[in-house]
Amino acid sequence: MAIPIHRQTSASPPSTRRCLLGQTPSRRWLGVWRGNPPSWDLLLAALLAVILFTAPIGYVFLRALQAGLDRWQVLLRTRVPVLLGNTLILMGTVTAGAIVIGVTCAFLIERTDLPGRRVLQTLLAMPLIIPPYVGALTAIIVLGPTGLLRDLLGRAPIRLYSFGGVAALLILFTYPYIYLMTAAALRRLNRSFEEAARSCGLSYHRVVMRVILPMLRPAIGAGAVLVALYVLSDFGLVSLMRYDTFTRAIYFQMTGRFDRSGAAVLSTLLITLTLGVLWFEVKTRTGKGYAQTVGTYRPPQRVPLGKLKLPALGFVLLIVLCSVILPIGVLLYWGAQGVARGFLNADLVRYLTNSLRIAAPTAVVAMALAVPVAYLRSRHPSSISRGVDRIISAGYALPGVIVALGVIFIFNRYLPALYATPGMIVAACLMRFLPQSLRSADASLELVAPRLDEAARGMGVRAGLVLWKVILPIILPGVLAGGALVFVSTMKELPATLLLRPAGLDTLAVRIWMEAHEGFYAAAALPALLLVLSSALPLSWMIRRY
Repeated sequence: MAIPIHRQTSASPPSTRRCLLGQTPSRRWLGVWRGNPPSWDLLLAALLAVILFTAPIGYVFLRALQAGLDRWQVLLRTRVPVLLGNTLILMGTVTAGAIVIGVTCAFLIERTDLPGRRVLQTLLAMPLIIPPYVGALTAIIVLGPTGLLRDLLGRAPIRLYSFGGVAALLILFTYPYIYLMTAAALRRLNRSFEEAARSCGLSYHRVVMRVILPMLRPAIGAGAVLVALYVLSDFGLVSLMRYDTFTRAIYFQMTGRFDRSGAAVLSTLLITLTLGVLWFEVKTRTGKGYAQTVGTYRPPQRVPLGKLKLPALGFVLLIVLCSVILPIGVLLYWGAQGVARGFLNADLVRYLTNSLRIAAPTAVVAMALAVPVAYLRSRHPSSISRGVDRIISAGYALPGVIVALGVIFIFNRYLPALYATPGMIVAACLMRFLPQSLRSADASLELVAPRLDEAARGMGVRAGLVLWKVILPIILPGVLAGGALVFVSTMKELPATLLLRPAGLDTLAVRIWMEAHEGFYAAAALPALLLVLSSALPLSWMIRRY
């Protein structure tokens, strides 16, 4: 007779019913885990991940509280109003612009007879492989006060170093977050909803406004939150464009004035702003879900554009031209200039090697931590496992400048032997990008039925080894995909690397920023090309394979 699954789950093998000291766990402890407490290695991995996140950020808050009332009053009266206004206006403008471009392009690609849809579908997603600070570099080369168009026209065609220039560049390199999510949601929408609305006498325009867009709200909202959080955390682009936001102010508070207390105060305010964005997203999302019956799903029909086909195609091509073709073309041109001037040398290889030295171990450690934490949340649901998941996921929303500041505090005070080593950069990147690996491992685990764990334990496999011997080989493709995302993100990370790097450890991202600041575009183009290539290869491999 088969044993019911709920009995099998609650009656775990003896190894899972022992606490760290080897004693039988209390009834309250069993109740927290619904009778299925995890093994010690899962708890240890979760504890390590939580400490990795909470210790640096907690110390930032503590340092801000120790700054004193006078320091708070001075900053609140002088710096904060300007920084808050600049940051909020930029975040709102970029998010709104990205929504307009992302939703429009998604609709044109997925719902109309636009020519060349398959090629354009790929090109519209490509800005994700170009770091925004690299996009800013190419814009400065072409449109800056000493750029190519200024040499051709005798004057710069636009005022690039302005709010409009910063907002436009951020929109061009963040709209894919909204485009990809909206396009995926459009592909899943059932045609029956639209046909029902049309049968009630609504025009197609009103169907879009009253049926399609409301059902796309969750996808658009999720992408908009990612864009807003990116704007809050961006340092490279606003720094190159000389636009004051919290991240730029924190960086110069640390490196220019050597005022860590002031940097901690500004960081605390930025963390509060970030948490406010997350809270707003949760409040607006609650109770606004939509569902459709899978069994009656029919793919939507494409709408003929008619006379609008040429303007629509021109709009999409303009976006692709500005966000993909021009940046890569400028990098290729100046990269060739760099080769001719001898910048393709051993130093460039050293920058690439340094980037790999940081990105590779970060990806490996992220995968090693993500697997047990995801397994804990999936197979041992409780308030503890949910709390661990939420704490780690919050790290992705934190700007790199703040994470670096927290790591500096912790390593300087408690780990002086590791201070000014690459390990500080790895720790900071783990805090920021571990959620990427965690979400990928979590998605793979959802496809593996818990019955498989029970069967393995029934065959004598110790509970602590079920994950590593049975489950991991099955979910390995998803884990590797998450590792690829962490690798790419770490390669592109600028502010944390810039603040934490030991003397002489220049990565590709650091060299791009330094050479661009000095106006040596030929020297900056080759590292930028290598960085784009190193981002494109893992992502293309991941998309093609998974």
